[in-house]
Amino acid sequence: MDSTASVIITRNLSKSFDKPVLHNINLDIKAGEIIGYIGPNGAGKSTTIKILTGIIPDYEGDATLLGFDIRKDIMEVKKRIGYIPENAALYETLTPLEYLHFIGQLYKMERNHVEKKVKDLLNLFDLSNYSESRMTTFSKGMRQKVLLIAGMIHNPSILFLDEPLSGLDANAVILVKEILTQLKRSGKTIFYSSHLMDVVEKISDRIMIINKGELIANGTFEELNSQAKGSLEKIFTDLTGNKEHESTAGQFINILES
Repeated sequence: MDSTASVIITRNLSKSFDKPVLHNINLDIKAGEIIGYIGPNGAGKSTTIKILTGIIPDYEGDATLLGFDIRKDIMEVKKRIGYIPENAALYETLTPLEYLHFIGQLYKMERNHVEKKVKDLLNLFDLSNYSESRMTTFSKGMRQKVLLIAGMIHNPSILFLDEPLSGLDANAVILVKEILTQLKRSGKTIFYSSHLMDVVEKISDRIMIINKGELIANGTFEELNSQAKGSLEKIFTDLTGNKEHESTAGQFINILES
């Protein structure tokens, strides 16, 4: 795909529930970019992702992915994207083999191809010995590995990740970061939402900060750093206006020691 083409475009994307959650979000994301999408709890991060992946169909404004209008062509969009949430409802009575075969069928993948692919991917995530175990016995990290495989097994052009490292051990975190880097090199687009600022800072080509439903920053780390010097954590704190962490921590300690 043309690296100069925008594969995710939104214009005045807005969404309200009982109150406004997103307000006029405008995105232009190119093929091969890793976007770090960060903000406080309730800022609208997950809502943005759920609209772009077709989970929330009712919204205002316009959104296209890979040239497809999400409202009109959501099934074409879903064929070409992967979504890895922090918490998802796995069919826990299934084994990883059964579950991932089911996911492959949803994407109309050849059964023999899926079988080999699943076994190889489970092996890379150190889950070979558990491939036929019921997932009711799995830890949070083991379930997250299965979700990661499920979100990428069909080799999507765009990958949406919402806190994808939740529950993973250190080795798995390093592996996932390297996978994302190599996916970018192959032209894949990564839309990455996380509270782990150090990871976002290291892997992102551009960082977007959303606060109270509005996009308040959009640029490389170097560009954002020119506005508010310091680590991404400090930039985030300065731009979102919450600078009371030190004071609040001090109050917390005082209460503990009282």
